Amino acid sequence: MDQIMSSLAPRGGVSTKPATGGAAGESGGSVTKRLSNELMTLMMSSSPGISAFPRSDSNLFDWVGTIEGPAGTVYAGLKFKISIVFPPNYPMSPPAIKFDSPCYHPNVDINGGGICLDILQDKWSAVYSVQTILLSLQSLLGEPNNASPLNPDAAAIWDNAEQFKVQLMKHYRPIADDVTE
Repeated sequence: MDQIMSSLAPRGGVSTKPATGGAAGESGGSVTKRLSNELMTLMMSSSPGISAFPRSDSNLFDWVGTIEGPAGTVYAGLKFKISIVFPPNYPMSPPAIKFDSPCYHPNVDINGGGICLDILQDKWSAVYSVQTILLSLQSLLGEPNNASPLNPDAAAIWDNAEQFKVQLMKHYRPIADDVTE
């Protein structure tokens, strides 16, 4: 996973200082600018199987998104709804992300949707963006970290694709194409 993230992270001269720089009173504006820029980048990207946008026009800090299972995995053809809540000091702190759709996965809490992914916790860096986070989550679907499971039952049967798929489909709930409903 670290190798994937290092290949996604921007190279060279990346500044983690607020875009509008300066006093603490201006930091809210820099976070808003950063989120607006990330939204535009995400909308213009050609990354298949991921999307995210603000839940409403009035709150840029609360997003809804979707992640499609990667081809060639037990998740292929499945789509999951997620929620993303950005802290006031983003990108210095990671967003809170959880699966709103039930997701049977070794690193996802099947009941609460919590995600065990190092870049959302102790390996967070301000160079990560919404797009890199979504791509990491999509990658995690096919490449779980069974050494650190939130769902030990899923981790125990991960290597048996047929048995895993049966359990996955017991929990899976299709979502509408319009994720705002």
